[in-house]
Formats: sequence, C-alpha cells, structure tokens
Amino acid sequence: MRNFALCLVAAAWLTMVQSAPQRAEEPIAIISQESNIEPDGSYNYNYETANGIKAEETGTLKKATSPDSSDVIIAKGSFSYTSPEGNLITLNYAADDENGFQPQGDHLPTPPPIPPAIQKALDYLLSLPPAKRR
Repeated sequence: MRNFALCLVAAAWLTMVQSAPQRAEEPIAIISQESNIEPDGSYNYNYETANGIKAEETGTLKKATSPDSSDVIIAKGSFSYTSPEGNLITLNYAADDENGFQPQGDHLPTPPPIPPAIQKALDYLLSLPPAKRR
C-alpha cells in the first residue's frame, strides 16, 4: 500500500509539473529547495520555483503493529501552481495505509447531491440489522 500511495503522489506531482505553463527554451529558476531524510525513514521536503510552483511534503514512519505487517510511511503535503487560465490551483493531500491517497482542493470535481428519495432508502437500509441488509 505504501508504494501505491507514493505512486499516486508522484503521479499528481507529475501532472502538476506537466501542466504548468512555461517555454521550453527558458529554464525556470528554483527559488528555494530543502529536503531532509532521517535514519528512521521519516522525511520532509519543500521547494518553490520562479514561475510560482510550490510544493511541500512530510512523511513519517508508522511502525507495524504485528509481525505480519510491514512499516508504512504516512505522507502529508501540498502543491500549488497557476493554471493557464490564471487561477491558483492548490492541492492538499494525505496518504496512508488505511485510507490511501486523500486529495483536497477547490478545483477537484464533487459528486452531485443524493436525491432525497434515494437518501431516504439508504437511511432505511442502514437502520436494518446487518443480517437483513443483504
């Protein structure tokens, strides 16, 4: 699960970098950059570029609670950039072994509201004992 969460973070970062507007002939300066990796596996990094891209992430090691499990990294971070339309895009995220990758941002699509009749039926089903829900 750790690798899956890290792959999702990497994919989100790659999408952000690829969609940032820039000219191929002009290198973009890195204004600031810091990173730190601890012996226990925890880490943090952050950077900012001259074209307004910013990112930061902190990862902490969560020790396995049983011999059958492996240690996992819990990551939290964010990145932001300006879209081609001039809008500031910010994505905050958390990634862990229990909930996976959890992005949050005003630009992300949201589902439509559940119709009242459907919500009433769902509430009724949840009120039944577990054996009768099938």
